[in-house]
Amino acid sequence: MGSDPVVAERRAGSGPSAAGAPFEAILLAAGESRRMGYPKPLLKLGSRTFIEILAAAMLQSVARLIVVVGAHGDAVRGAIPADPRILVVENPDFLKGQLSSIKAALPQVGAEAAGALIHLADHPMVRGETFAAVVDSYWRVGKPIAIARHQGRRGHPVLFAREMFVELAAAPEDQGARAVVAADPSRVAYVDVDDPGVLTDLDTPEDLERAGLARPPGGAGAR
Repeated sequence: MGSDPVVAERRAGSGPSAAGAPFEAILLAAGESRRMGYPKPLLKLGSRTFIEILAAAMLQSVARLIVVVGAHGDAVRGAIPADPRILVVENPDFLKGQLSSIKAALPQVGAEAAGALIHLADHPMVRGETFAAVVDSYWRVGKPIAIARHQGRRGHPVLFAREMFVELAAAPEDQGARAVVAADPSRVAYVDVDDPGVLTDLDTPEDLERAGLARPPGGAGAR
């Protein structure tokens, strides 16, 4: 599990950070995208890729963004915006699932960060203000886990305060981060937002069509 040396070198400079946002963010972009048949971070919403859109939205609310790549690593890495606040981390164990990517990123979270805001590359429609609301909930409510919720249904992003990192690192990979969330419901704050994007999971070409988006380039993906 190593950080991308080129991006890490860029980070060493005096890059900007989000004022009043001591959290960092982790964007999971390491999956195989088998059901889509095309790397999901590279799909477009308008003229921008999912990963471009999410990087811009998340960096409005956090000091730094850690992007985890794995499958399609070179292609995804090439689409990540050149920004000194972005660090790319390689997850060689991406076949083990999303939690393996979280585990790859956690050691890279800065020592000064209060925690990590975690999001998925196949949820590109989440608004910038939603990320801000989830971060703000930590300071308002004080619970170590915060989850975006729309119309009573929980979705993404999810925030974990630093005190939860040990549990995340020890969680069974076949259960994912949900095992940490479920362990003690009293630790969880749900952040109600008027943002259907928190529930919009674009996993297949059919999901894209239902969202009013074009199918993957070249007609990729099984019908």
